[in-house]
Amino acid sequence: MNRILHIILLTVLVLPFSNMKAQTVIGTYNAENQGNKILTMEDTMLNRNIYPQNKYYQWVGDQDVYVKIESDKLEAYNVDKKKSYTFMTLEEVNKILGTEFRMFPRFTFPSKNIMNIYSADKYYVININTKNLVYSVKVPKAVDNFNFAPAISPDGTQYFSYTIDNNLFICNKDNKVQAVTSDENPDIVNGQTVSRNEFGISQGIFWSPDASLLAYYRKDNSDVGDFPLLDITAREAKTVNIKYPMAGMPSEHITLGIYNPKTFKTVFCKVTDFDNERYLTNISWTPDSKYILIQVLNRAQKHVKLNMYSAETGEYVKTLLEEENDRFVEPLDKLIFLKNNSSKFIYRTDNRDGYKNLYLCSLDGNIERLTKTDADVAYVGQDHRYVYYTSAEVSPVETHLFKVDMEKGKVYRLTSQTGWHSVSLSANCKYFIDKYSNVNTPRVITLMGTRNRKKDIKPLFTAPNPVKEFNYGEVELGSTPSADKRFTNYYRLIKPANFDPNKKYPLIIYVYGGPHSQMVQNKWLGNMRNWEMYMAQRGYVVYVQDNRGTQNQGAEFEKAIHGQCGQKEMEDQILGIKKIMALSYVDENRVGVHGWSYGGFMTISLTTNYPEIFKVAVAGGPVVDWKWYEIMYGERYMDDPRVNPEGYAKVSLLNKAKDLKSKLLICQGVIDNTVVWQHSLSFVRECVMNNVQLDYFPYPRHPHNVRGKDRVHLMNKISMYFDDYLKNAK
Repeated sequence: MNRILHIILLTVLVLPFSNMKAQTVIGTYNAENQGNKILTMEDTMLNRNIYPQNKYYQWVGDQDVYVKIESDKLEAYNVDKKKSYTFMTLEEVNKILGTEFRMFPRFTFPSKNIMNIYSADKYYVININTKNLVYSVKVPKAVDNFNFAPAISPDGTQYFSYTIDNNLFICNKDNKVQAVTSDENPDIVNGQTVSRNEFGISQGIFWSPDASLLAYYRKDNSDVGDFPLLDITAREAKTVNIKYPMAGMPSEHITLGIYNPKTFKTVFCKVTDFDNERYLTNISWTPDSKYILIQVLNRAQKHVKLNMYSAETGEYVKTLLEEENDRFVEPLDKLIFLKNNSSKFIYRTDNRDGYKNLYLCSLDGNIERLTKTDADVAYVGQDHRYVYYTSAEVSPVETHLFKVDMEKGKVYRLTSQTGWHSVSLSANCKYFIDKYSNVNTPRVITLMGTRNRKKDIKPLFTAPNPVKEFNYGEVELGSTPSADKRFTNYYRLIKPANFDPNKKYPLIIYVYGGPHSQMVQNKWLGNMRNWEMYMAQRGYVVYVQDNRGTQNQGAEFEKAIHGQCGQKEMEDQILGIKKIMALSYVDENRVGVHGWSYGGFMTISLTTNYPEIFKVAVAGGPVVDWKWYEIMYGERYMDDPRVNPEGYAKVSLLNKAKDLKSKLLICQGVIDNTVVWQHSLSFVRECVMNNVQLDYFPYPRHPHNVRGKDRVHLMNKISMYFDDYLKNAK
């Protein structure tokens, strides 16, 4: 081997600086006898060979059989029989479908006998026993979102659903189409996601379990203000308006319709809680298709009710449970009904015991805690006895698979290797395919049994080190206390290639720091972004740290930022940064910071609040004032501006423009529909008004994220800015 990988697993490591005593190193990637190659910017963006190799395994319906793609064929393995065989070749697929696929298309197995295959314009159903095409459905060219998971009724009737423009349609396997809606008002949107994809919302179409009814979102944007995006592709540039509900302004009105394909009639759920700007989320059907369950959340996001409605009439039936919180309630998960008891379901919340735990609830309104751990968990699957879940209880930077006995409450840990585990359970939960990595391990894939018997373990794949020919610097994964000493924050520290402890190196902080994020995980190279190593190879120390407000450490950790976004986050970041600045090889006079979106907000916040620390900053798509951000996200963390004017004023970067002392570059997509252009342009205006200099670079045809080949340009721009004003600073 050209590289020796060292794993350092320490309970406590006291570093050789008095003010570093509270930091603990978890693991270190330290490369020796490595190659000499240096990353190019194209490598960091486009070279897939520097990522660990992966193998994709998929369970076949409800069988204990999985398949994987091997060149031009699907190889299968029957776990019970311990038998390998060729499942289907690409040549067979093309012959069955009359197609000319050059590689395997997307496929799923909805049952043990059926294989679904998707192309850009067609959906195919294959009988895998006879290897015949059962039927195909044509996807309309103008379709917005096609529901590739068909609804299948007990009699075998299958329905597909999709939207064109703002209306909803369904078709059957004979390609006969029904128009569910026919609204001509562009402010009315049917069958699409709502609430800007917050609250776990990822779709707008919800078939009943027996495929007899179709529930769908109807969104009325009539009261929502327009925001203009600049289209420069026209002969004469024009503005294109989008509906963008800003904090404190009128919001969208959401209703839930239930359509019957046999009667061609729609009823709407009669939701009367709160006002018309409430949120409807986590739409769930009861197993008998007779009722719909909706989590109804008030606009202030402090009070949620889990309500039951009749699917036949839309009438309110009852409230099963409700939750309130002075800061915010954030429902994120659909209900999961038990396989062996259709009157009980699994519910996840962090509002009852301080962590995202699973609760066993009944349609009678009873609720009991199922997972009893002081850690955030996520549902994975169930059989008739156990519920399977992943949990952060071993460490917030690791995730492991567990199972809990629903009757006895006994818990079993099913993964043991240090690191971050991603699992795929077989349908009957007898087996699972485990993929894990850690700071030193690129990827290991193993077949395992949920009974935790060693004979059930079968190694499937171990990825080689993909960067053994490159000159990488040391990556350290560690932890440090939060500023209030109540929590632990995690970091990764990357040393320059060819590190010389006697030299002084410039320091770059990469920051995000916002909700629903976790930058540091015990994955390969600490979950490092390739750009970080690109900069380390060019003589920088790079530091990345999570802070209060990010996820996977419970409600108190996440909700600490409420009402004053950026304040607790900065306290945590500065404490960690000062400890890194005290290292003998870090030049405390050459410190820079970079981040995008919430990270852009954090970047400008840090450099204007702590001008004595930061010499250079690059902010991408930054939130500048939360009153210009969307209601759903902004009001959750900051409340309505009319309720919390002091908080909005305190964290607004408009008030900080006059305090800018560092070199600052702002980059933003001109057609950004997430953090709209008003943010950065308003900050530029404040700088002009205060005679403060800064640099600005727009990306004219890009939304919030700059992608494709233009991203190479963006990252080169950012890197050159640090080279010019930080690395080469005197």
